Amino acid sequence: MLFVDIQKKMPSFLLDVHFKVSSEIVVLFGPSGAGKTTILNCIAGLSQLDSGQISLNQREFHPHNKKPVPAAKRHVGYVFQDYALFPHMTVEKNIRYGLKDEQLLYQLVELMGINHLLDNYPHQISGGEKQRVALVRAFVTKPEALLLDEPFSSLDQQTKQECQHELLHLHKTWNIPMILVTHDEEEASKLGDRILKMDKGKLIL
Repeated sequence: MLFVDIQKKMPSFLLDVHFKVSSEIVVLFGPSGAGKTTILNCIAGLSQLDSGQISLNQREFHPHNKKPVPAAKRHVGYVFQDYALFPHMTVEKNIRYGLKDEQLLYQLVELMGINHLLDNYPHQISGGEKQRVALVRAFVTKPEALLLDEPFSSLDQQTKQECQHELLHLHKTWNIPMILVTHDEEEASKLGDRILKMDKGKLIL
């Protein structure tokens, strides 16, 4: 279970949200600049709260009178909008970054159909292939929760649908809390067990 209670001063509004995510896909949906990506960054430890608390499976990320748990120790996977693959590393080396289980690597590579890409570099593969690599890289760290920031926004329609199907399959297999940020209403309806609508730092009904 992922609990999120965030208060953070933004340039033009106060980000103030409270929600929880069980073993489901929750979609954060709303206009650009509503605070959706900031929420993901706070959960991942890439941005700090002003006040509040985030916990995952009863582990508090902001323990009282202690430093926040660093990003690397939160056991949270993150798939960025631009995939954030290391350009100087092959696909295999990208995937091995944070690897915790060799057998799992080969299972996921097989599942996502990217065996033939392992020796390639990111600039040599398509957007859909980068998306699959980014998903595998996130899952080989054995995350307890997964964050996805508009992961399909740059893909063509067919590739987008294929990657959405693969994400649903991975979620069914993994059964962990996932939070997906999107502007796409159709995508939100297709992927989300719940949709949380946002505007100017607040959840709206």
